Amino acid sequence: MDEIPFGLLELADPSRTRIKSYLKKDTCHIARLHSKIVGVVVLKKIDSSTVEIKNIAIKESEQGKGYGKSLLKYADQITRKLGCEKIIVGTGNSSIEQLALYQKEGFELKNIIKDFFLENYPDPIFENKIQCKNMIILEKDLTV
Repeated sequence: MDEIPFGLLELADPSRTRIKSYLKKDTCHIARLHSKIVGVVVLKKIDSSTVEIKNIAIKESEQGKGYGKSLLKYADQITRKLGCEKIIVGTGNSSIEQLALYQKEGFELKNIIKDFFLENYPDPIFENKIQCKNMIILEKDLTV
């Protein structure tokens, strides 16, 4: 846990308690550029066919440089090596840039969990001047 970049993970999930909970059983992959951390992705194998991206974040000063796209491609590779056929990721209804990136990278809208962020986080979350209330679930089929 000492090496985990919590500040970076908290860009995608403001709850350190939740982060610590999923890091106990999931795998954290750190992206480095010239030995400096630029990004992180946490992966969880859900079942024999599915991997979930629990958290993905890029250092704010490095955003917009393609590192998020690279981490998604890396997650694809890991998922395939595990013999899985699909990746799922959840993000907030207010995460406009993330929703666009996921769809550009082949993820499709799968489900909405109404009021997820209202029920699971004590403080309101705002992004892009929009309150984050619902979790949008996206899925990418790796067999096509």
